[in-house]
Amino acid sequence: MSLDAVRRSLKATELRFSGQLERRDRVIKGSRDVISASSRAIISVHLGKIKDGERELSKAKSLLTELKKGTDGSLSRYIISPETEVVEASVVVSLAKGKPIPSMESIDSSPEAYLLGLLDAVGELKRLVLDSILGRDLKGAKKYFQVMEDLYAACSPLAVYDHVVNGVRRKIDVARMLVEDTRGLLAEEIGRNSVSSSMARLEKKLGRPT
Repeated sequence: MSLDAVRRSLKATELRFSGQLERRDRVIKGSRDVISASSRAIISVHLGKIKDGERELSKAKSLLTELKKGTDGSLSRYIISPETEVVEASVVVSLAKGKPIPSMESIDSSPEAYLLGLLDAVGELKRLVLDSILGRDLKGAKKYFQVMEDLYAACSPLAVYDHVVNGVRRKIDVARMLVEDTRGLLAEEIGRNSVSSSMARLEKKLGRPT
């Protein structure tokens, strides 16, 4: 029995798989570049370098756009991770600039990456709260904490779709713990600030230097 037809089919299959493997490797490498640029954008914001953060975010978005062009359906799962990082960075940069959190459409993100990116941003918001506290900006800390609470409240009902969006329930649980932890830190800081203000007023009444 001749296997010529089988061999031809297997050869065609090998060529197809080889092409997919090459595209996969390019996507993975490109994803690392997107993730790195997104991380630099977030780091720049925490360092107070908002303009640098904007530039890095713009770079990440451009890289992601190019990456998507060469990605077919079989490789779409590899795009979720870099997309998630771009969403997270977009949230951080927008809030640092005093702007609203961008929509899924404005970032051109998939629903899965948008949800995961919003949840990841909760951790960065905790850092922004701490940055504000260290900078003695209690008003800013309260503002960022409110966004943390609102994001968690908005995303938590979607935990039921964990079988659709892999890992979303775990991220929601982490976000809840971050919110609770940050609430405690902020409450302590508000308490200290209140005591300091009361002491300052008392010393002023007593005629003592503050």
